[in-house]
Amino acid sequence: MKHLFFLFFLLTPLFISAQQQYKVGCIGFYNFENLFDTENDPAINDEEFTPDGANRYTPEIYQEKLGNLARVVSELGTDLTPDGVSILGVAEIENRKVLEDFSRHPLVKDRDYQIVHYDSPDRRGIDVALIYQPKYYKVTSSRPIPLLIYEDDSSRVYTRDILFVSGLYDGEPLHVLVNHWPSRRGGESATQPFRNAGAMICKQVVDSLAAADPNAKVIIMGDLNDDPVSPSVRQVLNAKREREQVRPGGLFNPMYDYYKRGIGTLAYRDAWSLFDQIILSHGLINPKAGGYQYYQAKIHNELYLIQKSGNFRGYPFRTYSGSQYLGGFSDHFPVYVILIKSV
Repeated sequence: MKHLFFLFFLLTPLFISAQQQYKVGCIGFYNFENLFDTENDPAINDEEFTPDGANRYTPEIYQEKLGNLARVVSELGTDLTPDGVSILGVAEIENRKVLEDFSRHPLVKDRDYQIVHYDSPDRRGIDVALIYQPKYYKVTSSRPIPLLIYEDDSSRVYTRDILFVSGLYDGEPLHVLVNHWPSRRGGESATQPFRNAGAMICKQVVDSLAAADPNAKVIIMGDLNDDPVSPSVRQVLNAKREREQVRPGGLFNPMYDYYKRGIGTLAYRDAWSLFDQIILSHGLINPKAGGYQYYQAKIHNELYLIQKSGNFRGYPFRTYSGSQYLGGFSDHFPVYVILIKSV
């Protein structure tokens, strides 16, 4: 699809040719990397993110962090639609308050972002959430789905819930699952069953929705702590690299090609991983389903989001290195997909 020209309406019409006009929507995910407020909550382990804690996390640093994140979010997708990202899943946020503060930042306040958030039992006190522009998306229901996983001694591993949100995207039913699966701390192989369990929950939700409507439109997004080729994604979700391989009820992973080209969203020990993914149901890649369809996926890895010096040179420009404040954005790049609809 070439020669894209735009008019600016609610969902931007996109002209792909003189004969065909499209509406455009942008949906993304961003790991906010430890967006805590500065208050000590005795119910969670947030002491380091307080003014007297190890990170000396002051109100000034908190405000700068909000501004940095708002700058990034304000840019996502604006080359294709003036309102930018209409739905954004987020991870590593402490509570609803930090998202309220974020949504009031001057760079994004005109978008009137609304919030879907539930406190999860994660030991660090970090949650997932969804923010959305109500003129694009009308939420009809939401609930957290607990990820019940256990160690060999039967003790529970307390981690982030999976957020399941349903609504109407420009009048069309659209379901979103926001994830932040358990990390690889303790070893990739040893912790793989935990991420497989998260994938299985998502697969069960997709299967249930597809049983009621084979063209159900579902988006699985999040920091999966796994790559597109990992067992959780490739085997449990069975998310395919090629659209032509996806059958009704199946899933398409547009991030797969980025991974195969060596392009990631975070780096560790000089190797790139692509943990931040957006995976789409068959209804979003099947033209016969009508309505919004997948157009393209992007990793927002602008130069200013890359650290220029130090131990993490070339990595995403993070907020802290240990307890040293760097003044960056996040240790992950955001990702988003563009959907288009013929009008």
